[in-house]
Parts: sequence; structure tokens; C-alpha cells
Amino acid sequence: MTDLSHPLRSDAAQAPRSAATRSDRLWTLAGVIVAALTLLPVLSLALLAAQPTGDVWTHLVGTVLPRSLWTTFLLMAGVGALTLTLGVGTAWLVTMCRFPGRAFFDWALLVPLAVPTYIIAYTYVEILDYTGPVQSAIRAIFGFTTSRDYWFPEVRSLGGAIFVMGFVLYPYVYLTTRASFLLQSACALDVSRTLGAGPMRLFFRVALPLARPAIVVGVSLALMECLNDIGAVTFFGVQTMTFSVYDTWINRSSLAGASQLAVAMLALVFALLWIERHARRRQRFHVTSSRYQALPGYRLGGARALGAMIACAVPILVGFVFPAMLLADYASRRLDELTSPALVSAMTNTLTLSVIASLMTVVIAIVLVFAQRVRHNALTRVCGRIAAIGYAIPGTVLAVGILIPLARFDNMVDAFARSTFGVSTGLLLVGTGTALVYAYMVRFLAVAHGQIEGGLGKVTPHLDMAARTLGRTSGKVLWEVHVPMIRPVLLTALLLAFVDCMKELPATILLRPFNFETLATTVYNAASREAFGDGALPALVIVLVGLVPAILLARTSARSFRDRGSARQAG
Repeated sequence: MTDLSHPLRSDAAQAPRSAATRSDRLWTLAGVIVAALTLLPVLSLALLAAQPTGDVWTHLVGTVLPRSLWTTFLLMAGVGALTLTLGVGTAWLVTMCRFPGRAFFDWALLVPLAVPTYIIAYTYVEILDYTGPVQSAIRAIFGFTTSRDYWFPEVRSLGGAIFVMGFVLYPYVYLTTRASFLLQSACALDVSRTLGAGPMRLFFRVALPLARPAIVVGVSLALMECLNDIGAVTFFGVQTMTFSVYDTWINRSSLAGASQLAVAMLALVFALLWIERHARRRQRFHVTSSRYQALPGYRLGGARALGAMIACAVPILVGFVFPAMLLADYASRRLDELTSPALVSAMTNTLTLSVIASLMTVVIAIVLVFAQRVRHNALTRVCGRIAAIGYAIPGTVLAVGILIPLARFDNMVDAFARSTFGVSTGLLLVGTGTALVYAYMVRFLAVAHGQIEGGLGKVTPHLDMAARTLGRTSGKVLWEVHVPMIRPVLLTALLLAFVDCMKELPATILLRPFNFETLATTVYNAASREAFGDGALPALVIVLVGLVPAILLARTSARSFRDRGSARQAG
């Protein structure tokens, strides 16, 4: 008798396998498409920069580029030094020292992340200007009558920009360095102490070298944010590369010249990324003990405890409390403007754009991460790395690269509609905010990608195998298994992407449709006409909304280390 069961079983087994293979290839194709969308602005920017521009580039090279490059270098050097000092110093105090208020400072030191650099720049001009509270108090106390009677540093300067950005961006260094200090081996620090190493020697000879890779990452993130800023540098009159791109495009009406400056700026960004990778290429350490031990701490008392409290309180006061108090004071005088049509329209536009862009960013990040999980090969890994470079591209550079292909597509569609149907479609992408959503997605995809990649990496592959053996396709595995398990991570990624979209200023200024205002552009316009009080209310809204993910990030970080410590101790 012929056994027909084996061929039937073989066909049944092969069909799901072939279907699964087709499904897996679709995920790979999706990852390639996402990477291509991320690279499109960079490629279009390079093509436009390669076109002849007459004597524009000669003029830019001879006058604009050297000055803006030197100013950008000085700004980044100053901000890097200040964020390094504040971030590393406070991280060491809250992880290695015991003093009153330490638990509060542990998470409160991240709060300045809620304040965009352009908002804190506007507030400190109000605080430190001649008519501001600081100089008014100096004149009242010492009896001065004019500015010639005393010396006071000019806030609208390169030094003012370094001061403001340093106190806003130091949390990047604090967060990565604090994490590195908490992960360092207690055994290594204990051995150093038994060999006679005091607190300073332990810090400089043991803890700091071990934390150097994390410090480099934190400083690099701060410098990228510094390079992206346009609101603060414009208000302070600091002509950085970002300002030069904006000025060449808007004021000189030279998109080609702006694209060439943008390419030079992009080269600076990639050089910064290479330096960051090169600086920590061989710096690795491993925790060899499986048992958890609390880090050896130094209990401070008296003047030392007071000094530690002041050292941790000053960055919070300067980076958040003082600006928030000024915004609250100005906004409280304009509460009637909450229902004004202009502010309602700006809030509606901001909410609509941020919701759409953050949802798309999270969905695309899920697709990209899951493609790497389903087809873990060189192609998907490269796609993931390409998609992550968007965060390193400044908003002005991204705007120039996005406008070119989208505008050409709009013109092609409009020409086709005119010739075929006799109607004009107008600017379908650039004129409707689609370009802004695209820019937000490219810029902040790395934020959502990192969160989702970390969350999905904790889901064991055995669940995928079990679901696939039960006949589920890869898409159903994602929807029915992974999404419910990583829902908190998805919400966190969505919140972070939403707040970043809401605060983004450079790309919004350059890509927004005509007569289209957001909260960020409303604040920028008010500050540009020296009427910051008119922008205090929308600025306070941005800060309050940005405060939510800052506190969530601090709490989540602290909880993850407590959980890791409990798990290691139980093991």
C-alpha cells in the first residue's frame, strides 16, 4: 500500500515555509524603503550642491564659511567643556556621595532637558539684560544710575550662547555618565580604595577612565544639539554654520549656496560622529561578578554636604527653575490670550503635526526593528544604521535636502494635472505640512528606533518560534505577541517623539506652509521682534509638556538600575 501521508505532510510543511519566506522578504523590503527615505534628503542635498552656482560659492568660501566655521568651533568647544564639567561632576556626586537631597537631585538634574535651547536663550536675555531683574538689583543695591557705572557681561554674545546651551544640554552627559558609574564594578572601586586611593584619585584614575566611552557619547549628543540650534544663536547674534545656511537661503535667496554650506555642515557632523566612534573604539570593560553590590559611597557632612548640594542645585536653578519662573510670571499676565485665535491655531497645528509625525515615526521604527529581527543579516543591519543617522542631521540641513525632491514632485504633479485635466493641484506636499511630517520622521526616527530596539530585544526569540509553528505569519507574530508585550516601550517612544516634534524649530521655520504657525515658531517670532512677553504663554506650554518625558526618563532610568540590581542580587 502506498503511503500518501508523507507527501501530504511534506506539502503542508513547505507551504507555510514559503509563505513565511515571502513575508520575511517584505519586511526586508520595508526596511530598505525606510533607509532610502532617510538617505533621500542627503542625496538630494549632495546633487544640488554639485551644481554650478556662479560666484556664490566663491563669495561664501571667502567671507561666510571661514567665520561661521570658526564661530561654530568655538561654540562647540565651549559647550562641550561646560556640559562635560556639569554632567560628569553631578553624576559623580549623586552616584558616589551620600548627602541630604541626593535622591531628589538624582532625577531632578534631568529636568533642564524639558527647556528648548531657544526658549532658555530668550528668558536669559530678559533676566540678564539692562532692564532685567539682575542688573536692576545691582543698580538698586550699589546706587548705580547708568550702565557706565559698572561692568556686566554682555549676554548677547558667544559667551552667553555657551552659558545658556551648556546649562540646557548637560543632562545628556549626566545621563550617560551616571549610567556608566552605576554599572561599574564595585569590586574594582573597592580594590582601589584598599590600595589607598582617596576620593579624587579614585575619580580620576579609576572611575573616569572606565566611564570615558559613555562621556564621549553624552558630549557628542550635546554637541549635535548645539549644532542643530538656530533660535538661540540667531537671538544672540552668533553666526554659526546653522545660521549661515538659514541666512543664505532666506535672506540671500540662494538655495544652491545654502545647500553647499549644508554639505559642509554635514561633513562636520560626520566628522564629529567619526571622532566619537574613534575615541571609544577600544575602550571596553566588563563586570565579572554576577553578584550585585552597592557602589562604595562617601558620606558627606558639614561644609562638604552643603557644597555638594549647591553643586547639584545650581544646574537645576539655572537650567530650569529661573527660566520657568520668568515664563510663569509673564504668562500669568496674559492668561486671556489662551483663547485667542492665533494661539489656538498654533496649538492645533502643533498638536496635529506632532501627533501625526510621532505616530508615523513609531510605526516606521517598529517596521525597521522587526525587519532586523526577522531577517538578521547585513542588509537589515545597514538599514538600521542608516535610519539612525537622521538625528545627527541638523534641522536646517534636513530642510534643504527635503525641500528639493518634494518641491520637484509637487511641480511634476501640478504640470501633469494642468496638461491632462486643466486644473492646478498646487503644492500637495510642501504646502500642506507633509514636508514637515517627513522632516520630523527622519530627524527623530533614531529616538523611537532606540527605544523599540531595546524593548523588542528583551522578548525571547522562542516566542517567535512558537507562534510560527502554530501557523502565524511574521506580521501576526508582531501584532499578537510583540506589540502587547512592549506596549509601555511603545508609549515611551511615542511620548519622546511627540515632544521632540513639538520643540523642533529649525526645520519648522524653513518647511512650514505660508501663514502656518506652531508654538515653536510663535515663540521665535515674538522673540525676533523683541516682544518675548507675547511668546511666554506658548513657551510655557512647550516647557510643561516637555517636562513629562524628562521626569519619565529620570524615573525609568532609576527604576531600571534598581531592577537590574535586584536581579543580580537574586542571581
